[in-house]
Amino acid sequence: MATHFTVRAVILWFVFALSALSICRGAVSDIATQDFFNGILSAAADGCAGKTFYTYSDFINAANSFSSFGTTGTSDDNKREIAAFFANVAHETTDLCYVEEIAKSAYCDSTNTQYPCASGQQYYGRGPLQLTGNANYGAGGAYLALDLLNNPGLVAQDDLTSWKTALWFWNVNSNCHTAITSGQGFGATIQAINGAVECNGGNTDEVNDRVSRYTTYCSQLGVDPGSNLTC
Repeated sequence: MATHFTVRAVILWFVFALSALSICRGAVSDIATQDFFNGILSAAADGCAGKTFYTYSDFINAANSFSSFGTTGTSDDNKREIAAFFANVAHETTDLCYVEEIAKSAYCDSTNTQYPCASGQQYYGRGPLQLTGNANYGAGGAYLALDLLNNPGLVAQDDLTSWKTALWFWNVNSNCHTAITSGQGFGATIQAINGAVECNGGNTDEVNDRVSRYTTYCSQLGVDPGSNLTC
């Protein structure tokens, strides 16, 4: 009996410790609240497709699929990451207005043999971070166990999938998560997302818009934006 009691006690202690760690670490929803999300969405015009497509519940469900997002740093680190993510999202979609890119094109890299373009499909920007290119649709789909290479339109048809592709890009495919949590600064996220076009003087207005959104969201979340804001 004593042995059984000891094993049970250890198990209960372990469960309690994990629960305490989770409470201490916090959740994305503690920072990115419904009001914070609605504040971004409310800036979109009433006729925007994203106004009825993007939902807070699907964002949270998608975020919960990526355990490191907005949870693994200090409280300030986590706030900066969420502010940085939504600053880029709001820039890419104009306050969650757009689900699909306006200037649609195939965006097919015919040299990519791992994720070759499917016949009749176009890989223009879709979703919160405007996922673009057959390489990203192929790799993102493989990670999420979805055939996005043959059905890229799913990113603009299913909101949960849409948020998951954005969070996959942020956490897995680029260095955005690592950059913002390791102190590289917000500018490193711009570099990862669209650096070839915007950074080093490529499009200063676009960079400034991202930075303006980031500093605004940091202020709303009560955290200093840190250094290295531009690229």
